Amino acid sequence: MAETLLSVQGLNVAYGGIQAVKNLNLELFPGELVSLIGANGAGKTTTLKAICGLLKPQAGEVVYQGRRVQGCGPWELVAQGLVMVPEGRGIFARMSIEENLRMGAYLRRDQQIESDIDSVYARFPRLKERHKQLAGTLSGGEQQMLAMGRALLARPKLLLLDEPSMGLAPIMVDQIFQVVEEVSRQGVTVLLVEQNAHRALELAHRAYVLDSGEMVLSGAAADLLRDPQVQAAYLGA
Repeated sequence: MAETLLSVQGLNVAYGGIQAVKNLNLELFPGELVSLIGANGAGKTTTLKAICGLLKPQAGEVVYQGRRVQGCGPWELVAQGLVMVPEGRGIFARMSIEENLRMGAYLRRDQQIESDIDSVYARFPRLKERHKQLAGTLSGGEQQMLAMGRALLARPKLLLLDEPSMGLAPIMVDQIFQVVEEVSRQGVTVLLVEQNAHRALELAHRAYVLDSGEMVLSGAAADLLRDPQVQAAYLGA
């Protein structure tokens, strides 16, 4: 088996006196698409924020590409290819679409930035049509396209996606999941947090289930999709 790309061991994160994540372990291998599912408040977003340096864990370690990275700033991890698309998109509302995309490439010094922007526009033609438009005037689905495009401009090795389908119309949800699948097929490792557990499990190779900050199940996504406990709790069965 390939060397682990990301290993999280014994992760504990608290907000004030509230223990949001408790002794969490997970791992990702290169090229995998792994889903992290659970109810609201289960600790999914907290886990992603701790991995990418936005939250400081109380305990545990995060190892990325064989190196301990807890304590690194998010910008340092972006430079190493660990990139997050946050819940709520986090676009720069008063900047244009193209300026937002260029922010994704802020740390790059290579000569392929223009061709990568063209690739994002090819993937999301609506963004090309409106490339000078202020990002804050876009619809929710368009903003999600932009947030994903901006992340791709950072050339991620590991892409963390936090609730990419939240609040979107069904047709836009289909398009976003199609892009996630395409990005995964191109070799980018993906850790997907998604409230739509059924779609997340259909898409993923493996999955983890969080409940009240603790990891309660893990395994092949197809097996979890058939698991009676998962069906009852998360799939409406």
